[in-house]
Amino acid sequence: MNVEERALWELQHELAAGRTDALNLVTQYRQRIQTLDRCGPALRSVLELNPDAEQIAQDLDAERRQRGARGPLHGIPVLLKDNIATLDRMQTTAGSLALLGSRVARDAFVVQRLRAAGAVLLGKANMSEWSNGRSLQSRSGWSARGGLTRNPYVLDRSASGSSSGCAVAVAASLCAAAVGTETDGSILSPASVCGIVGLKPTVGLVSRCGVIPLSHSLDTPGPMARNVRDCALLLGAMTGRDPMDGAMPESAESALGDYAGALDPQALRGARLGVARQFFGFHEDAEPVYGQALAALSQAGAVLIDPVALPQLAAMGAAKRTVLLYEMKAGMNAYLHALGPGARVRSLADIIAFNQEHAALEMPWFSQDLFLMSQAKGPLSDSDYLEALATLRRIARTQGIAAVLREHRLDALLAPTCGPAGVSDLRRAERSLGASSSPAAAAGTPSISIPAGDVQGLPLGLSFFAEAWSERKLLGLAYAFEQLTRARQAPRYLPRLGLEQTPG
Repeated sequence: MNVEERALWELQHELAAGRTDALNLVTQYRQRIQTLDRCGPALRSVLELNPDAEQIAQDLDAERRQRGARGPLHGIPVLLKDNIATLDRMQTTAGSLALLGSRVARDAFVVQRLRAAGAVLLGKANMSEWSNGRSLQSRSGWSARGGLTRNPYVLDRSASGSSSGCAVAVAASLCAAAVGTETDGSILSPASVCGIVGLKPTVGLVSRCGVIPLSHSLDTPGPMARNVRDCALLLGAMTGRDPMDGAMPESAESALGDYAGALDPQALRGARLGVARQFFGFHEDAEPVYGQALAALSQAGAVLIDPVALPQLAAMGAAKRTVLLYEMKAGMNAYLHALGPGARVRSLADIIAFNQEHAALEMPWFSQDLFLMSQAKGPLSDSDYLEALATLRRIARTQGIAAVLREHRLDALLAPTCGPAGVSDLRRAERSLGASSSPAAAAGTPSISIPAGDVQGLPLGLSFFAEAWSERKLLGLAYAFEQLTRARQAPRYLPRLGLEQTPG
């Protein structure tokens, strides 16, 4: 059985039927990583492989024979973004050399959930170093530890970020699925440009404990997969109430459970969808693709309210930046302080000093201006922080997505996730065209990006977003769109586009 382009749910059927086993899946994915990631197109999406993956797979195969499967992830190999802590022989570094050799106290809660579900943790994926939190000039997909991740569709194009390695590895069938993290666009944007499905959950649905933080108001892990059903299955294994993460109120516990059961190919029929036109029109070659997507939605019975507008995006962005700078310092200091005795850095100030001392390795392309701005901030009791947080909640939540949904009686909003991937150039920061992730990021509400088509071989994603704890609804809408359009194409590993074909 060839794992290329095989869905997670298909692999589970093969495992259940005895036509393959977890050890064989691990072996095949490792071979593909050697062929495509280390050699050949040299995607550089996987930082390290779990040295215990084969033994874990063998143990899970024996357990399946003796007692049956734990669930749909039993024996399924998945990759983790390198900012998700694992208490094993793998590193957790956020792509930085400063954290090499450090040891975490425990598995991240999401890792505990995946292990309990029987997933095989195949390895750690490359990422934009420190989740693009180090500098305003950060290069997406680059880390000092892993180098530059390459887009498998066109190799000289950006894989976006910061969950770059996860998106590339999923697109190239180097794993069955992956777990990324998002603060603002870090799942959605790489999912879009790498032609896969990415879900940013409601903040608190998936525990953040054990994830290297940027902002406790914005951060969340999320599933990344080649199709919506796989995304729903992975999300179901990741969720659970964590007493150490207080972001999920008891009233929201009903949001936990079976997400795959919400997948309805008729979910678009009668659905009222708001077209957020302020995120369209940023790339002329992409507009026909999104026009066709809107036409397909209408033909499927969706009612398009076109246009609708989200208010005060500039003010929201300014408040979000202030909140992130304050929370990054507080969160990173707490995370680093809890590392084992072998850690070389214990605070954001230590990281800044490490980067200065190792500037040739850590800062050959961009500096650490965001780190310096964050380090200059005071405690979370500062009035500037509290005012910015209140402004962010008012604009993004009270006056934002929820208000627009109510005003127009909408089931969800939709917009292009972002433009097609630009050329990767480590000498220059890349442009981001029309990205629509910020409203859901600022509000802490869910959003899902799904393949909608392509521009000359470069994938484009369409995002659906709605109110908090509406993951089932969004997965249902995305699944219906996926079944309707079948827009995803497998990557071709083209070295570059012809000059006469290059968009952007």
